[in-house]
Amino acid sequence: MTVETEQDIVGLMKIGNIVGRAIQIMQEKIRPGMTTKALDEIGEAYLNEHHARSAPIITYGYPGVTCISIDDEAAHGIPGKRVIREGDLVKIDVSAELDGYFADSNITVAVGEISPRKQQLIDSTREALTKAIAAAKVGRPLNEIGKAAENTVRRYGFNVIRDLPGHGVGRGLHESPTVPNFYLRRANTRLREGMVFTIEPHVAMGAGEIMTDRDGWTLRTRDGSAVASFEHTIIVAQGEPILVTAV
Repeated sequence: MTVETEQDIVGLMKIGNIVGRAIQIMQEKIRPGMTTKALDEIGEAYLNEHHARSAPIITYGYPGVTCISIDDEAAHGIPGKRVIREGDLVKIDVSAELDGYFADSNITVAVGEISPRKQQLIDSTREALTKAIAAAKVGRPLNEIGKAAENTVRRYGFNVIRDLPGHGVGRGLHESPTVPNFYLRRANTRLREGMVFTIEPHVAMGAGEIMTDRDGWTLRTRDGSAVASFEHTIIVAQGEPILVTAV
C-alpha cells in the first residue's frame, strides 16, 4: 500500500508495534527443550491479548499462528512437536492484522552456544537488513535495496535466497511491489514517499536454493545448509525510512 492519511500511519504503527513486541516476547521465552508449538502459543497469546489476528491464518489458512523455522528451514516452518535444541538457529516470523492494517517482521535467534560460522551468518544477515533499509530512499530505484543486501552477505561467503523476496504490505499480507534481496536490473521502480513494504534478506550458508517440504508449507535449503533471516516492515519517507515493526 501507499500511505495516504495520518490514520494510515497510526494504524500501521499500531499493528507494527504489536508484531514487534510479539517477536520480542517469543525471543525472551525461547529455551532448549521447548517445542515450536509452545513457542507459537506464546505469540498467539500476545496477539489475542491485543485483538490482532494472525495474517497467515486469515490470508492462507496456514496451520499455525506464527512461522517458526529451524536451521535449514528457511521459512514457513509449521509450529508443532519439534523440540528446540541448543545450537539451533530459530527464525521467528510474525505477521498480523488489526483494524484492516497488516505488518510483518522476523528475527533469527541463536539458542545457547552456536558455532562461530553460524554467528557470522546471523551478524551478516542483520547487517544486510540494516544496509538494505538505508538504501530505501525516495527517488532511488527499488533494486538498490537488494544490491545492498546481496553485496553485504557475499563479503562473508554467504548467499541470499533469491526465491524469498520482500513484498508490499499494509492492506493485505502480500501486495506489490516485490522487493528482491539481490540486484535485479529490471526492478528499477523509483521509490515514492509513503510506499509500504517489507525488506527481508534470507541468507544461506550454502547455495541458497530451496524446496518445499512434504507438509506443503515449510521451505528448506536443498543442500541442508543453515539459514538466517531478519525482516522489518517499512514506510518510505523523506530522509530515513520509518520502521513500522521496530520496538
